Amino acid sequence: MEITLNFYSTLCAMVFVLLLGTFIIKHVKFLRVYNIPEPVVGGIIVAILLFIANKYIGISFSFDGSLKDPLMLAFYATIGLSADFASFKKGGKVIIGFLFIVTGLLILQNLAGIGVALAMGENPIIGMLSGSITMSGGHGTGAAWAAEFIKEPYNYVPAMEVAMAAATFGLIAGGIIGGPVARYLVVKNNLSGHHLEEKDDPTLFEKPEKRRLITSSSFVESLALIAICLLVGTELKKIVTFVTMPTFVWCLLTGAVLRNILSATKIHTVFDREVSVIGNVSLSLFLAFALMTINIAQLISLALPMLTILIVQIILMILYVIFITFRFCGKNYDAAVLSAGHCGFGLGATPTALVNMQTVTKHYGPSHMAFIVIPLVGAFFIDIINAFIISAMMGLPIFN
Repeated sequence: MEITLNFYSTLCAMVFVLLLGTFIIKHVKFLRVYNIPEPVVGGIIVAILLFIANKYIGISFSFDGSLKDPLMLAFYATIGLSADFASFKKGGKVIIGFLFIVTGLLILQNLAGIGVALAMGENPIIGMLSGSITMSGGHGTGAAWAAEFIKEPYNYVPAMEVAMAAATFGLIAGGIIGGPVARYLVVKNNLSGHHLEEKDDPTLFEKPEKRRLITSSSFVESLALIAICLLVGTELKKIVTFVTMPTFVWCLLTGAVLRNILSATKIHTVFDREVSVIGNVSLSLFLAFALMTINIAQLISLALPMLTILIVQIILMILYVIFITFRFCGKNYDAAVLSAGHCGFGLGATPTALVNMQTVTKHYGPSHMAFIVIPLVGAFFIDIINAFIISAMMGLPIFN
């Protein structure tokens, strides 16, 4: 028996997944400690229940996917609209240097994933999905690329299942290894941030005294900017044929260009916090749909190759931050804190990176520079770099 959910029923199911995830996280400390997103928790539980219902009761569910793509594109448009290139001035040379370091890891993550997949006789796409797409890209980027791999010419059916499992694994691993790696670097090199003045405490600039209110008129303005990004981005995908990039990348780039044109001309000031709220809601709903519709049976069949690849990724991450990130960022206390942050978003997400750094700075002292560099690189620039690297690597003969 198949139960078909229409647009409104599917929307209710997506919201239910978020509420379920929120409720469970509120009552399970482990999930709070490692910052596991609400849609991941709720979505996986619902997916398991649907799997049980289908396998043992004979009831299957089909959902209306009308909202899936618009929500994904809206999220990436908000990432672009949040990209103020003037922010580069705050981090200066450190940000530029860190971008090169991050780029090196993205390439190595993909090479490691593809190499292990081929060595085990698996489709190299599982290596890409367990590489920088999910390790450095997280659930959002993983789901976005998985949607591409399901289509022609790749036709890799279990793409979404692989992406969601890899991203969840990476998120937990990134939160686990960040603190210990930073502690190892601090202790080994006898470092400390306690000598810095109190005014350098990163928490001071994260809590402004006054906040601009989100109003109906400002919300419409932000929504209009996102709508423009979606319109232009989808049209660019059709027009630009000499470069193969997913639609969400075009929406992201459109948002970045639009944001900086508006800033340079002073026509309009993008309301960053409001745009971020819209983006977070869009991503949460998109992930809720993506996760509750994954095929658990297909995921179980790919458990061994995926686990092998992901263990290799963790080892690669630890070695990379110790021998590359730490050394090339100055081999000082700031570099140690940056290493903890890099573990966070190199395997999981920017929030995990910030939690890692807050844990380290709470014990060893503040690092103002790290709290400037990591959010800028982890929340935006890495997505653009990652998109170009993934697109370039998908042009390799093994994927054709």
